[in-house]
Amino acid sequence: MTALIARLRALYEGDTDGAHRFRYALLAFDVATVAFVIATSFLPLSPWVAVGDVVLGLGVLADFAGRLAISRAPAREFLRLGTWTDVVAIASFLAPMFVQGVGFLRILRTLRLLRTYQLLDRLRRDSGIFRRHEEAILAATNLVVFVFVMTGVVYVTQAGSNPAIGSPVDALYFTVTSLTTTGYGDITLPGPSGRLISVVVMICGVTLFFRLAQVVFRPYKVRFPCPTCGLQRHEPDAVHCKACGTVLNIPDEGAD
Repeated sequence: MTALIARLRALYEGDTDGAHRFRYALLAFDVATVAFVIATSFLPLSPWVAVGDVVLGLGVLADFAGRLAISRAPAREFLRLGTWTDVVAIASFLAPMFVQGVGFLRILRTLRLLRTYQLLDRLRRDSGIFRRHEEAILAATNLVVFVFVMTGVVYVTQAGSNPAIGSPVDALYFTVTSLTTTGYGDITLPGPSGRLISVVVMICGVTLFFRLAQVVFRPYKVRFPCPTCGLQRHEPDAVHCKACGTVLNIPDEGAD
């Protein structure tokens, strides 16, 4: 068991070529899982979807167990949001194996989208392109994750009680029209809880949308903390900090 944990720790935390290949394989698996979550959230539970659920669920479970095994403080892992989103995702993937009629749990797979932030952390370390466009990518990710998670919330809370929400597509349509403040009025969420969900979608969604527009149209700047005043953002070719005048030594990617 000790040898297995040492091997897992070398793969998850090591700096060898094999460890990097392993982590990029995990990255590819996470991307495939997120794509599967988005695509199948709008499909009926067919046999091939059920098989995909089980295969990906077992993969997520294996990754979760591996990360838990190498943790120096396993109990502390359960204080992190990411751990609980993985637990919920595993349950939603594998539940149909044991219980019939729990299709509503499938929508909870959208919480797997929160795993996206861990993917971004890996890319931040490894990709110069990502580092140059980090803020725009993060803003777009925040918006996409919010849309699909709120779509799941709308569907879970309204399906069966609201005749206007008959499928995840209806929930997505309501979320997007509310987020953009279009408000066609053909789908509404009745009752106090429905109105509160609508308020959250409108306020948070519009905020995230404008944040994305802001970073896309704002001039590009690099992140580099000034050693004197701590200012984080500077022009790419800055020599001095514009706040305090300290000489900066901003690293670059070198000539292409």
